[in-house]
Amino acid sequence: MTQNLDKTDILILRALQENARITNKELAAKVHLSPSPVYERLKRLENEGYIEKYTAVLDAEKLNLGFIVFCSVKLQKLNTEIADNFVKRIQEIPEVTECYNISGEFDYLLKIHAPDMKYYNQLILNVLGRIDSLGSIQSSFVMNPIKQSYGLCI
Repeated sequence: MTQNLDKTDILILRALQENARITNKELAAKVHLSPSPVYERLKRLENEGYIEKYTAVLDAEKLNLGFIVFCSVKLQKLNTEIADNFVKRIQEIPEVTECYNISGEFDYLLKIHAPDMKYYNQLILNVLGRIDSLGSIQSSFVMNPIKQSYGLCI
């Protein structure tokens, strides 16, 4: 759907990915337009859904949530009702920061932030383990994050 975007729109989106708190005046200078047309473009990009929301990237280590786990989940069986129920339950777990429905051996891939292994173990036993449709899980623990990019390559 990028056919509706011109070069200036792309520059605006790139600048916002680098710094969502950039002022309209600074943004206008970066894309070589005056503030008024940049503001109008920004509102259009928001209204058309190119910009979903503005957020802050937090330091997980400083917040004692630097223990990162990718948890592959296989359900016992899969149909629309079971999948919908699983997704609803996952959305209620704050430690799950990302969830993807995937193809292959597993049905879902979860990204989980926790303080430590003990906390993660309790999360598996007392939260994920209580989901009736859960068949099996496989955990991969992040030893060292190499690249964490929150923007899109546009």
